[in-house]
Formats: sequence, structure tokens, C-alpha cells
Amino acid sequence: MSLTIRLMLPLLLAGFHVAASGKIVVSTIGAVIPGYGERKDMDNVVKEIIRFWDGQIQQVLPDHPDLILLPEFFDIPAGYNTRVQEEFIKIRGNRVIDFISEKAKQNNCYIAFGTLQYDENGALRNSAILVDRKGRQAGTYHKNFPTIGEIESGVVAGTESPVFECDFGKVGMAICFDLNFEELRNRFAEQKPDIMLFPSMYHGGHMQSNWAYACRSFFVGAISGRGTLSQVRDPLGEIIASSSNYNNYATTTVNLNSRLVHLGYNEGKLKAIKSKYGNRITIKDPGNLGPVLVICTDDNLRIDQILKEFEIENMHDYYNRSRAVRAGQLKNQ
Repeated sequence: MSLTIRLMLPLLLAGFHVAASGKIVVSTIGAVIPGYGERKDMDNVVKEIIRFWDGQIQQVLPDHPDLILLPEFFDIPAGYNTRVQEEFIKIRGNRVIDFISEKAKQNNCYIAFGTLQYDENGALRNSAILVDRKGRQAGTYHKNFPTIGEIESGVVAGTESPVFECDFGKVGMAICFDLNFEELRNRFAEQKPDIMLFPSMYHGGHMQSNWAYACRSFFVGAISGRGTLSQVRDPLGEIIASSSNYNNYATTTVNLNSRLVHLGYNEGKLKAIKSKYGNRITIKDPGNLGPVLVICTDDNLRIDQILKEFEIENMHDYYNRSRAVRAGQLKNQ
């Protein structure tokens, strides 16, 4: 075996293990870059931004994350007016993105972030970019619902809601004000993402939980500074990790080998699953809701196979069957 293959083998095996187990380590960093005066040399500002994020990302690397999320406008200095922003974007070029790409490659992880950029047609976009483990851009999402102020300053609204395939599952992204529009959330929900990423300058309160539950997905928010918490939610909408007033980052392991299941018609079946598989299955019941999150902790088992074994519908299919039964009744009246 060549030296190159021996050096690369641990990284290759790590990616295979993630895909097989469904468990991935996610980190969110809610930092905000310092403000810089308009008179400061912008070339040096770009260098300082890179140094700033190098230090911020270093905080989460000891946990070997598979995915790191950074906030909206992560490389745009606060206080710049529209004219100065446009000048800065041209001077910045791709240098900050190139730094992120190299960081992702060095640490064998995905990194997502929000930025302001011109697209290939010269339109100004508020974008979220996903970089893969090899440092390549794996996907770009343009904010579908910029604020009125953003639109008046020249930001062009996106119209697409793509979901990107990663080696661990499907990822969607939404930005800040997007969170208020259920038509966008519904478009993502139809695509069944495993994780939704939310780089933002606004927290959104319970809207984050609404999106997690509606999309049946984990939801990771990175909120830029100002004491606002950056958090990770499970598909029930419950917080499973959070930054604090002391630390602007959070890291946790999410288990994608899990499904939402309604208790209706399934309570006995769930008890039978637990009886057979014991501690290899965790059933998380938030109470007062009806659905539970069924989590498989055994890397050699797949949750969909177990649900099929016991003839249990996931929540999405159960609600669709309920719609079909209702439609059938109304049709026959």
C-alpha cells in the first residue's frame, strides 16, 4: 500500500462510517466579526477576517465535527453601507471562501456559511454556501425572502429551494427572514431533508422548532453574535445543544438513523420493538404531542428496516394515509 493511500485511508473510512452509522457530529458557531471603520484598508480587513474565523473554527475542531455551520454575512463587516459593501466584495474576491475550502479539506468536514456575493450573472445575492470534505463547493442557496430593506439595497431574491446530497444525507439551507414564510418551508419539507441549516442574524424563536418539526429534520442555527443563542434541534423541535452566554459555539452528535412515528395504532408495536431490541432502540416522547422520535443506536441496524419489520408507518406516511381516508369518505358521500 502506498504512503498516500495509507495517509488517506483514515479519512475515507471515517466518511464511510458516518454514512453507515447515521451519526454525525455537528458544530454551530454564533460569532460575529468585529466592525471596521470605512477608512481602514480593506485588503487588511479581509486578512483580519480570515484570522478571526481561523480562531473561531479552532474552538470546535477538537470534537472532529463532520459539519460546521457559520452565520449569515459571516465575512461582511458590520456598519458598511451599500456602497462600501460593494467595494469590499470586489476587494475580498474569493479569498475568504478559499480559506474555508482549505479548512474543510484539512479537517475532513463540511462547512456552511452565509455571505453576500455577486452571482455568475452579476446579481447581488444573500447566499448560503456549503463546502464539502474535499474543499469543493457542494451547493449554493440564494435567500428566497430578503427583507424589504435588502431588496431596496439591491439584493436579488432567490427562487429555488435546493436540497444537497452529502455523504451522510440530504441538507437544505434557509437564511434569516426566510424562516417566516411557510410556502418556502413546505417546499423544503416535500424534499425530506435530513438536516436544515440556518445561518442568520435573527434567531426566530419557536419558528426554528416549527421548521424542524414540519421538515421532519434536524435543524441547526448559527446566529451572529449579540448574545443570541446558536442551537441544534431534533425533528421533534426540541433543543439538543446550544451555545451560551460563555461560549458562542455548540457541538453535538445527531443520529440520522431515526424517524418520527405517531403513537396512533403503534403503541403496542413500539413496545414490541423495545422488547426485541432493548437499548439499541431509544424512543423519545416529548409528551402532549402524539409523535415520538424512534432512534436506532446500533450501527448495524437501520431504523427503516426495523419499522418495516413491525409494520409501523413513519409519521409522514401516517398523515398521508389519514388524508387519503378522509378524501375517500368525502368522495363517497
